[in-house]
Amino acid sequence: MMDMLIIPNLRVKFAEKTWADTFQLVRRCMEKSRDESKSRAALERSLEKLQEESNVCTMNTTKSRLEIIAKQQGMSFHFTEAMCYLSADLFYVEVLLLPSGEVEEVKVVPHGESPVPSESLLQLLRFKNFATFSMKLQGLFAQYSIPGDNELKLKLLVSLQHLGKDLQKISHLPRKQKYSDPEMDMINNGRIGSLIMGKEASVVQAAQVTVGVSDVTHKLQMASVIPEPPQLDPQGSYPVFVPLNEVPNEMLPACFLLKLQPAMPVMLSVVKQLSQITDATVPDVDLQWAPLPKLLMRGSLSTNNQWETSCENKSIFTVPLPGGVIHSYIFPGAAWDLPAHRGAVVDSVPFTHPGHVPALLELLRRQCTINTLLRSCFISQCASPAGLVCGLPFEVLPESDTSFSVTFQPSYADSLSVLLVNVPKPHQITCRLFGAHANDPSINEYLSSVIMSCMSVPETMRMLYNKLEDITSALLSPGRLAATEAENDHSAPSSTAVTDTSRGSAAFSQSAAVPKDSFSVSDSACSAMPVAKSESVPEINESPYASPYPFPPAGMFQCRVGNNGHLSQLI
Repeated sequence: MMDMLIIPNLRVKFAEKTWADTFQLVRRCMEKSRDESKSRAALERSLEKLQEESNVCTMNTTKSRLEIIAKQQGMSFHFTEAMCYLSADLFYVEVLLLPSGEVEEVKVVPHGESPVPSESLLQLLRFKNFATFSMKLQGLFAQYSIPGDNELKLKLLVSLQHLGKDLQKISHLPRKQKYSDPEMDMINNGRIGSLIMGKEASVVQAAQVTVGVSDVTHKLQMASVIPEPPQLDPQGSYPVFVPLNEVPNEMLPACFLLKLQPAMPVMLSVVKQLSQITDATVPDVDLQWAPLPKLLMRGSLSTNNQWETSCENKSIFTVPLPGGVIHSYIFPGAAWDLPAHRGAVVDSVPFTHPGHVPALLELLRRQCTINTLLRSCFISQCASPAGLVCGLPFEVLPESDTSFSVTFQPSYADSLSVLLVNVPKPHQITCRLFGAHANDPSINEYLSSVIMSCMSVPETMRMLYNKLEDITSALLSPGRLAATEAENDHSAPSSTAVTDTSRGSAAFSQSAAVPKDSFSVSDSACSAMPVAKSESVPEINESPYASPYPFPPAGMFQCRVGNNGHLSQLI
């Protein structure tokens, strides 16, 4: 029996029609379709099915596949002998075909710009991965989906293009290299990360720079605001900007946007600081405020989330570590559910000047660092042992906008200790130990180095436990005990304070004591801890020596994040 494909009001015998003829027939039916919601959709699905079943690759079949993809994305399609054009209002895609139907080259052409080769789109078409190509095209179409009439669209696109060029200039300014790998150094330490125009990001966190409409008009650049050649301020930190009033500009009902991909949990204080930098308020209409750990848990829990339990408004996470070590991390709801420690999931940050971008990214990078550290407390790194009930308990409490504490009880002591973790800057994490051997400054340096390296609170606490056990073993060794007894024999008889060697220096000092019946840091302990305050936000000073903000830019580009969670690169 001959195979048949049934299309509404149409039957095509495969044995009697070539694939190219079939595609052409379906396309003509689509063009004549009057009911867009029914028959056209059915015809598109039928053509997709034909494309999936076809193993024949000719120039005509490739053209037909590209045409249906263009129509699905709301783009127009036309072709010359060997070139296909998939066109939108503000850009088009060129696809150069070989006579065999293979794809030789793919270019993206923004309005008024030169063609830009796209290796990723080229590879997708060469491997006949049309479904993913269609998704990439949809994302590209969304980037250039600027609202408004044609005149407004063109103005916003021009402004966006000048923004992108200024960000490129900032990225090329000289600076001191900190890492041996140039790419990693640019990503993690560049003023605006590593800026690559017109490409997609392939990392954990990205920030696409685009433009969107606004209820409030803003003065946007219609030319570069960086002089030629670019200059640095007297401190050599930030670029000098020409005052916006001295270059072509327009008041437009729009602003630039850093669109976070995916959306990022951000603390309330950071949301306010983002708005202070730009004078453009982060829209809070749809923001739902909740304790920061809960926001992080929603999008981060793996299949091991069965190890989360709740007790008396506390979230408890069991984290297995290498070597059979088990930790339990407790997040008290009452402590995190205070207004100062709540956050919201933010998907876009508005701004109006290229000098805003470095400062915005600095805040977002720092938030990424804090998020990564907190997430490490409830993301398992290895499989949990069967029959596990609980492990070493650690209570995680918020202390400030940039710090949190981990309270625990050392195995050799009957009092609590506290590790204060502070993130004053994206690439700076400091640890300070209160309680056990807190008088040894080398421990703080050691822990700061560990946490910067692993970006994991459980791993840092595991190393701290090992360190404290080594120190205690050395203190309780026979030779050390004999020396201590000899010292006590020669001590002044009037001394009434005798050191308890079984506890070492594990007890807190009087000014930072922790109640033994509480598994949290008391108010007096918090006040005694030197918590670093976040740095004040710089203001844009559009003068010959303006010292605006240090960050990465965008346009049709994105901001990438390194594997350690630092928001870092615009693409």
